[in-house]
Amino acid sequence: MQYDESKWLVPMVIDPEITALPIHIKHLMPTYLEIPFNFRDPQAGRGKQIDSPAKWIKFQRDWLEFGFDNLRIAPKPGVDPKLALKHLATIQSSYEPKYEHKIAAVAYLASLWFSDVEYKIKKEIN
Repeated sequence: MQYDESKWLVPMVIDPEITALPIHIKHLMPTYLEIPFNFRDPQAGRGKQIDSPAKWIKFQRDWLEFGFDNLRIAPKPGVDPKLALKHLATIQSSYEPKYEHKIAAVAYLASLWFSDVEYKIKKEIN
């Protein structure tokens, strides 16, 4: 069976019960092997690169580890930014996927739904 990226080009409407208690969410994300390797590479988000996928992996990690202040996103045409962020937040807050799968899925989906993102890290952990 061939992978169809078009399935993921628009975020899904998510049942409020799932967002309140995001336990079973694997249907909201591509399988780990469907995600392009550059988004699965654990070193891709560590540098100061500003282009995809490193930018989106850094976005995911900063969001998960610190949170954001002044988040500004540029959605791609046809993407509802509130729906997209809700979709990504549901994946971020779930314990179902393995950590590596969560990083890759959020970064990959963000790259499909947004053309750019700017933010300040909410808090630094020393």
